[in-house]
Amino acid sequence: MGGDSVIQQPIRRSRQSAIRLFAQEYSDADLPEEGSGEYDPSFVITKLGAKVNRALVGGVIDRLERREHESGLTFTGHIRDPTGVHLFNVASFQPELHPDIEELLHRFEKGDRFLMLLVGRARWFETDDGGVFTSFRAEEFTVVDKDRYTHWLVDTAAATLRRLDAFEASMESDLTPAALEASGVPRDLVDGLILSRGHYGEFDTENYRVGVLQGLSTALGSNAVIESAPAPEASGDQPTLTESVTEDDGGVASLESGPEKDVNEVILETILQRDEGSGVDYDTLVHACVMAGHQRETAEDAIDHLRDVDGAIIEPRFSFFQLLPE
Repeated sequence: MGGDSVIQQPIRRSRQSAIRLFAQEYSDADLPEEGSGEYDPSFVITKLGAKVNRALVGGVIDRLERREHESGLTFTGHIRDPTGVHLFNVASFQPELHPDIEELLHRFEKGDRFLMLLVGRARWFETDDGGVFTSFRAEEFTVVDKDRYTHWLVDTAAATLRRLDAFEASMESDLTPAALEASGVPRDLVDGLILSRGHYGEFDTENYRVGVLQGLSTALGSNAVIESAPAPEASGDQPTLTESVTEDDGGVASLESGPEKDVNEVILETILQRDEGSGVDYDTLVHACVMAGHQRETAEDAIDHLRDVDGAIIEPRFSFFQLLPE
């Protein structure tokens, strides 16, 4: 597997959007929401109101092992980001993923420590005393270089700040959809915040703001991305959240500027400029949209629409896109 290769898997057309979140926010969550119907999605609700059905997580591989059961082989692993560890597994009924995870296991057992991005389905386990432990079942994964990991860190920091801002706005509002929207809470976060506030009550958000700083410190200030970012010290030399997010450092653009172009235009122009024959990968397209001022969810929906409805782009191999040939 190359340093920036993509594991090819079948496309799931009706999937939930993959939320970007750091390990700390997910590991703190203990509110599952079961789907009411056979095909209704289930979620883990975080304290900041994220409804996690699927997530894109990233970090350095911290643990990986194979286990044999009566039902077949399973694999479990840890991915460490600057705030903590995500647990994931590959199940025995996912034989299509086994060759690739075996290759990663071989590298890990030889002492290689590499950066990964992983799309996983939210899972949880409830103990007899009411405790909830969260993890992910891997759907897709790939080894990435430091540049792509930096993109993930910046995008995840922006998504976390957006949820933090929405949470703070909700504290001055009644817990109704109309009141929350009137207070400035984005519509896509309303349902999750109502569930979160009803379950978790009030709590200090400072740990999550520190987590954002840790992620941005890794993205902006460290060449050794694989190493854990140090916790920021309480000194006047530490950047503020606004300074960290908006600092221009080697192409990491401001996350506070509004959209410069229509999201579809950004996607088409990015493919036109960067496609050297094999297509442009999904993360690059989404990152270009985020850097142009669009929300990640908007970019994901636009990519799906351009592919499935407009037919302006094609996906010749999983997660790589090209313009429709004339």
